[in-house]
Amino acid sequence: MNSEKWSQPAMRDFEYESPDSLDGAIQLLNHPQSKPLAGGTDLIDHLRTGRVVADVVVDIKKIPELNVLEFSENGLRLGAAVCCHDICANADIQANYPALKDVCSIIGGIQIQSRASVGGNLCNSGAAADSTPALIALGGVCHLAGPDGERQVPVEDFCTGPSQNILKQGELLKEIRFPLPQGKSSSHYRRFIPRYEMDIAVVGVGASVELDDSGKTITSARVGLGAVAASPFLAEKVNEFLAGKEPTEETFTEAGNIARSLISPIDDHRGTREFRLHVTGVLVKRVLTEAATRALSK
Repeated sequence: MNSEKWSQPAMRDFEYESPDSLDGAIQLLNHPQSKPLAGGTDLIDHLRTGRVVADVVVDIKKIPELNVLEFSENGLRLGAAVCCHDICANADIQANYPALKDVCSIIGGIQIQSRASVGGNLCNSGAAADSTPALIALGGVCHLAGPDGERQVPVEDFCTGPSQNILKQGELLKEIRFPLPQGKSSSHYRRFIPRYEMDIAVVGVGASVELDDSGKTITSARVGLGAVAASPFLAEKVNEFLAGKEPTEETFTEAGNIARSLISPIDDHRGTREFRLHVTGVLVKRVLTEAATRALSK
């Protein structure tokens, strides 16, 4: 075997910093060739292959503000560095934000889930990221911190293109906040992948549904779609259609048809454009059905 053919490029040398304060991290990140490290499950591989170049890697795991996991009457606060394992194990998330548990239970294997974070997955800004459609569906708001202070941005406005987002130099995602679910409401995330597990989504759908007290009318809904456009996005026309409708098979089938009209999928090695169009309609129907079923059980 030709060893040169299979050899990997050597990882470029970089400085490693591990600040224990938010201000310290911002100062270190305010450098054009610095990169934040949360779980590192994407970043380390990108550094190894040369896809990302960094002179300084800033480990943010020790910063208290980025490790907050708090549920209260105001909703959920989820620090950007909280790992998927801790999210899955949290009883308040299981009861009130099940789409988050759905997502975190399928990002990589057990070892990866002990390192990977939802915040890191969002900041990686992949078009097929699993967490982003669910975060959108749950009405998440990003709290950012940087040299110019703090600002808030809805998750659906965070990603601007494949592997691109609105973060400025020196800025980082501090936490994501979610509103408290009201009444009969719940959520779900599901994806289609070529293999059973540990693969990239061909289509990913997150949805939250709120029903009236009778359970016979949808008062509001949010659907997030991934892997079917340059960035995951909020399917606003689907949300508008669902409001005031009965949670029936016919309603959710039509919601899937509307979702298909909103997407711009591509052909790649995981699936064709036509296949993604078909799967989007099917998954939207199934995810909405499960979210409504969960809401009815409350």
